[in-house]
Amino acid sequence: MKMHSPGLLRVLVLSAGAFLAGAPGLLAQTSTPEPQKPDTTPIFSASGFDSVSEQALQAMRSQAEALHIGGVAVVAYSAGDTLYSWTSRMVVVGHMLELPTATRAKGNNLLAIAYAKAAEMAATLKDSGKLDRPVMTGEFGWEGGVVMKGKTGILIAAFSGGRSQDDVSTSKAGLAVLSASL
Repeated sequence: MKMHSPGLLRVLVLSAGAFLAGAPGLLAQTSTPEPQKPDTTPIFSASGFDSVSEQALQAMRSQAEALHIGGVAVVAYSAGDTLYSWTSRMVVVGHMLELPTATRAKGNNLLAIAYAKAAEMAATLKDSGKLDRPVMTGEFGWEGGVVMKGKTGILIAAFSGGRSQDDVSTSKAGLAVLSASL
């Protein structure tokens, strides 16, 4: 029987140890889901959105003033069928904050509420407050925002500051302008 040298045995043991140490990583790789394909949808040029969004925000301002309400108007656009990024703009119509009162202990940040409505619509592609699932953290489930698939992407308009029906009416005025171009 031939004896192997201690050096060769050490190399074999170290090699086997290195292989076994790497094995969990190899096994873990088989259970990792395939990475998502990167989004290749072109991001809409902010300069192209500027003029349309300005007109949409002006329509929302006019509608809010006609309804004698103040608050915050937001419009957003995402190119393509799937929302991976967006360009948005906002305008304050009268006031952005409603300070605390005896009936409104905490007050309201209308900008935060308008963007929460927009975020809810981005996740569901349904008008805000029209959820068919429980409200998630960061959402309120409040009406006041409208969304639609336009000619070239997803269009979102949200208003916060009036009664729900007034917020919806104001948002629809902005969405009408966006949908005529986008």
